[in-house]
Amino acid sequence: MSGFRAWARDLGLGVRFAVTGGREAWVRTALTAVGVGLGVALLLVTTAVPSALTAREARADARTDVTFSATPPPRTDRTLVVASVDTVFHDQDIRGRLYQPEGPNAPLPPGVSAYPKPGEVLVSPALGELLKSDDGRLLRERIDAKVVGTIGDDGLIGSKELVFYKGADHLKPSAYPVERIEKFGTDQPSEALDPVLLLLTLVVFVVLLMPVGVFIATAVRFGGERRDRRLAALRLVGADARMARRVAAGEALAGALLGLVVGAGLFAVARQLAGGVELYRLSVFPQDLDPAPALALLVAVAVPAAAVGVTLFALRSVVIEPLGVVRTAKPSRRRLWWRLVLPLAGLGLLAPMIGQGNDNGDFNQWMVTAGVVLLLVGVTALLPWLVEFTVARLGGGSVSWQLAVRRLQLSSGTAARMVNGIAVAVAGAIALQMLFSGVESGYTRSTGQDVTRAHMSISVPPSAETAELAAKAERKLATTKGVTEVTPPFTRLDAGDGRADPDRSAAVTVGSCAALREVAHLPSCRDGDVFASLGAPYDTDTEKLIRPGRTLYLDPRYNGGPGKAVPWKLPSDLKRAKVREDPLGNMIGGVLITPKAFPAVSGMERHGELFVKTDKSVPNAQEYVRNAAAQTGPLVSVFTLAASKQTDRFAQLRTGLFAGASCVLLLIGVSLLVSQLEQLRERRKLLSALIAFGTRRRTLSASVFWQTAVPIALGLLLSVVVGLALGAVLLKMAGRAVTVDWASVVAMTGVGAGVVLLVTLLSLPPLLRMMRPDGLRTE
Repeated sequence: MSGFRAWARDLGLGVRFAVTGGREAWVRTALTAVGVGLGVALLLVTTAVPSALTAREARADARTDVTFSATPPPRTDRTLVVASVDTVFHDQDIRGRLYQPEGPNAPLPPGVSAYPKPGEVLVSPALGELLKSDDGRLLRERIDAKVVGTIGDDGLIGSKELVFYKGADHLKPSAYPVERIEKFGTDQPSEALDPVLLLLTLVVFVVLLMPVGVFIATAVRFGGERRDRRLAALRLVGADARMARRVAAGEALAGALLGLVVGAGLFAVARQLAGGVELYRLSVFPQDLDPAPALALLVAVAVPAAAVGVTLFALRSVVIEPLGVVRTAKPSRRRLWWRLVLPLAGLGLLAPMIGQGNDNGDFNQWMVTAGVVLLLVGVTALLPWLVEFTVARLGGGSVSWQLAVRRLQLSSGTAARMVNGIAVAVAGAIALQMLFSGVESGYTRSTGQDVTRAHMSISVPPSAETAELAAKAERKLATTKGVTEVTPPFTRLDAGDGRADPDRSAAVTVGSCAALREVAHLPSCRDGDVFASLGAPYDTDTEKLIRPGRTLYLDPRYNGGPGKAVPWKLPSDLKRAKVREDPLGNMIGGVLITPKAFPAVSGMERHGELFVKTDKSVPNAQEYVRNAAAQTGPLVSVFTLAASKQTDRFAQLRTGLFAGASCVLLLIGVSLLVSQLEQLRERRKLLSALIAFGTRRRTLSASVFWQTAVPIALGLLLSVVVGLALGAVLLKMAGRAVTVDWASVVAMTGVGAGVVLLVTLLSLPPLLRMMRPDGLRTE
């Protein structure tokens, strides 16, 4: 018989044994299918992530309506005036727009069939639910419009995104935040990842997927001891050793194929439930989770192939004879040398890229992926040797300890397999944490904002009524709950040496003496004074432009745009002041004018600013401030000051890591529980025998705990060593100094240990049910 036909026959026979071999075979196949299915489901979710991200970006690009253009297009029946009125509610970003169509052919944003009228608003489904809830009371006051419809999925990047579109009829387009547009969407290409962010992305995917692969490899080996007895019986009826191994591979293949079906079903359920789940404020639509066909086919082929390969590899040193399997005897010592080759090869692949950083092009993706994989696979190769080496040297103690040690000495490989996944996950997490912490400073910048002087900034957009609106906002905020201090407002405009397109220009700040002291160090001040504020960085015009008696033109025209160009003569008693950073960290010099000295000319557009301190002990203090600002004017915006800020791409990557790590931890917990239950099922008769001879249940329970605790402790120790080594290499590759956040290392190690302890506790009820003498009954 040809080799291919022999393989097909024997694999087919193994599949038949798995599905027709009675209750024991079905239980083993079901356990394998569940373990493999959990891994397959997560793999399918992972293969769908690129399509989900692409769909989110495409919808975000399609609805782009803010162009930051300084010159709006001319008004036609096809134009639309749009104002950005984004807001924040309980730290959740809310996308808000005011829309004012200027004709019947004005473009419609995606997900909208008709524009809301003034006083009406369209909301996303998630925002609609929030507005109806008790928690949304303050937000209802802020939006202050009748909900008349829902924004469709095409206009949202995620199922839980908070968005509202409000009708308006008073908008005057000039520049951001009020613009005139002719269409939605943008043709601008998305920003490419820099090399270090690309490195982070690659490592995140590898670290999240490696535990999945390890658990699938573990799942196909469930029920090994009972399977070996069946293989011995098969040898007794004439099968040779190769045939027996191929039959065993066929049984694993059956479980893997059934696991593919289970995994596809779990993925289909998870896909439908995805629309109602928000993880770390990241949500997707079910239709976006569409696995790439090539990647899905790879999973469908790789999982059964891995099941066959892992089974044959596991049986390579097992002697299957007609009268038994030589596995119950003391196994030969595991060799260390080849197990060290894997992590050393991984380090060898990563070493050429050490010091590359952001300055020497992209990292070689294949070398990075292969290097990280080999290092993490090294954990799975070294752990069985470490467990065997350690337990062989453990001696006497309590009865429970001796029972556990003896069991580990007889089946150290099985114990190591149970914790391989958690060890790989912790090692990868430590390396990632080191890498994120090491490069974080490069993607976290100081904003320069002084949170000791103010907590929030209120910005009034340029208009002829800015001064009145700013004064109104000051009065409103002074009586707002949770506000402890309001700085007097100041307004700003430009001044130049010509009526249009001046050669030299300077900022003009108008405000009371108290307001001007927020932006300059004044020698003395009374209403009617004018100051030249000097010392601002990159300001070369003020010193040359500001001279006593010189005529300036306030609000000059630029590029033919609007502007009053009001002539104003600097007073002869012009005072000098030194520029000071405002709470936002801006240093803007120029001319400082108190209200009595400012010319009484209407129509000049000015930008207004004032700052607020809040009492953080008052619940919803910031929401009260935002509501007061919205009641002052729909375009009045509120900004929360912060000492530092992370770049969006880095923050998104970290959010994706947390979301993926949560899924992997869930998989780890469930798979460990399934594996633990399978191990207990195989030991049921042994446990019953010990109970029948008088062993206390407490002793057996403690024994099971030690059988789990010892491999876990060794696995976590190994994962810390490998994780620190991998993290150090990755930091060197990124061109950063090697630092270790020991608190994070201890925390992640504790999380890994906590998952195992939780699984152990959950397995106690079935363990207690199995510890009965009647478990010895058989047919």
